[in-house]
Amino acid sequence: MEPLDTDLQATVRGPRPATPGSRLSALLILPTFGVLLMLVFVLAATFQLDLSELIDSLMGLITLFFFVLVGMLFWAMAPQGDNA
Repeated sequence: MEPLDTDLQATVRGPRPATPGSRLSALLILPTFGVLLMLVFVLAATFQLDLSELIDSLMGLITLFFFVLVGMLFWAMAPQGDNA
């Protein structure tokens, strides 16, 4: 009869390796905001809503989205360093 292997092997839990597209998938939040913004424009055109008071705020929001997109692209395309 063979002896049972009862030796416990210690496993070290390290950080989970990120998939290559995991950072790029974070960029999907921006098209969602873009679709919502386009929906506002379509509703304004359909129901003849006056957006003249909101234009400065909307243009500021679009400019902010542009800078956020550029920053997130630099973050997503940056090489991941080995922290070991």
